[in-house]
Amino acid sequence: MQSKFVIATLCTLFFSFSTFSQEDKDEKEKDRKYTLKTEEITVEAASVESKPFDPLSPSTAAFYSAVLPGLGQAYNKKYWKIPIIYAALGTSIYFYIDNNNEYHRYRDAYKRRLAGFKDDEFYGRVTDDGLRNAQKQLNKNREISILVTIGIYALNIIDANVDAHLLQYNVDDNLSLRPHYKINEFDYKSSDVGLTLNFQF
Repeated sequence: MQSKFVIATLCTLFFSFSTFSQEDKDEKEKDRKYTLKTEEITVEAASVESKPFDPLSPSTAAFYSAVLPGLGQAYNKKYWKIPIIYAALGTSIYFYIDNNNEYHRYRDAYKRRLAGFKDDEFYGRVTDDGLRNAQKQLNKNREISILVTIGIYALNIIDANVDAHLLQYNVDDNLSLRPHYKINEFDYKSSDVGLTLNFQF
């Protein structure tokens, strides 16, 4: 009977110690999770010093480009665009001058034929109809060259205006993107990863 009592006492003590050790482990696990819960990883957007806003800057850049193509780009400090603008304008002007000269050559020859002369440079090679068709085609090419030149000139002004607007675009901490990691407060076995977009007016 005494041995049964000793065995029962030992079993009770063993189960008690095992329960205490389990509770101790659970407490340590909760403490670890609470510690993790308080740690939050955030990546702050780098603060950019905002420049003073000048509402007249876009109109000034557009005016400069209207006065002299490329001057608005120089005002915006986009110097690499200036050679592109002049190359495009130079090409379109070259084609206009070339088509204009060719048009006058065929026109002068056609006029001489109408006056009864047979000594023009195209005589024997190009018929009267050929001279008329050449004048129509060259005149069309000349008009297209003018339109392209005007279009490039207008694009130069628009580009300077838009660039001046974009240079004043305000980027600061009012607009930020923040990734974060957080232990779930209700279910400690799971965690949340998120991405927060903050925009302050």
